[in-house]
Amino acid sequence: MTNQYTAWTALGGDPALLPAVTAVGRAGTLSSKLPVRELARTCVGACALAAAELGARRTGRAGVPGVRVDDGAVAAAFHSERLLRVDGRAPVAFAPLSRFWRTADGWVRTHANYPHHRARLLGALGLSPDAPAPEVAGVLAGRSALEVEETVYRAGGLAVALRTPAGWAAHEQAAEVAARPLVESERLAPAPPRVLPPLDPAAAPLLPAAGLRVLDLTRVLAGPVATRTLALLGADVLRLDAPELPELPDQHADTGFGKRSATLDLGADRDTFEKLLASADVVVTGYRPGALDRFGLSPRALAERRPGLVVAQVSAWGGYGPWGERRGFDSLVQVATGIAATEGTAGEPGALPAQALDHGTGYLLAAAVLRAVTEQSYDGHARGVRLALARTALWLTREVRPEPAPDDAPDPGPDAWLAETDSDLGRLRHALPPVSFAGGPTDWARPSAPWGTDPAAWD
Repeated sequence: MTNQYTAWTALGGDPALLPAVTAVGRAGTLSSKLPVRELARTCVGACALAAAELGARRTGRAGVPGVRVDDGAVAAAFHSERLLRVDGRAPVAFAPLSRFWRTADGWVRTHANYPHHRARLLGALGLSPDAPAPEVAGVLAGRSALEVEETVYRAGGLAVALRTPAGWAAHEQAAEVAARPLVESERLAPAPPRVLPPLDPAAAPLLPAAGLRVLDLTRVLAGPVATRTLALLGADVLRLDAPELPELPDQHADTGFGKRSATLDLGADRDTFEKLLASADVVVTGYRPGALDRFGLSPRALAERRPGLVVAQVSAWGGYGPWGERRGFDSLVQVATGIAATEGTAGEPGALPAQALDHGTGYLLAAAVLRAVTEQSYDGHARGVRLALARTALWLTREVRPEPAPDDAPDPGPDAWLAETDSDLGRLRHALPPVSFAGGPTDWARPSAPWGTDPAAWD
């Protein structure tokens, strides 16, 4: 289990616990030129083992519960945003202007799912706010990919030129990413060891994160996947969004399971945030690096105000290097890092079979939080953990190895790992959680609620 060893030790885990993990392979799942199935299986396995470890710590068990990773469940979860149905309606995936475009010398990919990103893209190209796709294509066809990348970035939009793996390796940001570990972790400030209330070993299900309060300041998609997983494991997760930046409805429906959703203006209502922070155990952020610092929400500033806090951060490019403050999404990281070129055919770019950088990083981020909480129960230090999609991409392209599971069983298709539940959003069909360990939860305690409809307060 070379891949599992790499991920687990990157999280600071004890390799002696790895025999608790078993895998069920499913032929043909997440088929790709790159080892996506292995990456997905490894990330989910590491998260489940971290949950099992914390559960053992809190119940006083001598050994960790057994972890079972099924490729079929993992594949369904990695496609959760595509498999979602709301009253039978398929979700809206990418907006019309979020796609590949030919340029004068290659290809560029844009991201314009949010209205403000669409407006910035069109403004950067000198087009009207309602410009149709053919008009955009005509402008881009006359410009170089790198020119488009820089012009749109300076306007606050999102566009990335297609690079080969060698082209990315020669980029300064790639060197910065390669110099970092898969999972960055640091002690922020000393504090008394966290005394976690013991859990009843006979209780069902075993919820290792029960009693933890998590402030969720994330968007699209890795951060929400991480906090959705913490909610599955019993954490009280409160997602906070700026009232002027509503989440895309289908995206919220997919990643909102187990959570509550509130709006809060961090600039105008700091008192409310500070009250929430005063009894929070974990803060998870997924905004562009530095974007929250002006609100006093850097990891060290948070840890100073709330001793023993765990601060988890996820970004596209990492909070360092020339691209450290750039926005980004899974699809754009694939384009920059050479993945889209590798997955392409006949001179056209391609894509991974799922947004695997987002989902994989999300499960690793949840695992990092769980491991930090376990370590805090011994030494009490506030901890910061940080992951980046670009570093996960490096892991996928250079380090993950093909490793067929011991039992390569047929894939019955995603329906075997789907469930339906009623909610205030309508009837939701959704992928079941892939994080599985003996005695653990098999579904979320609550479905997704409408965006921004909960109070900004703890239960």
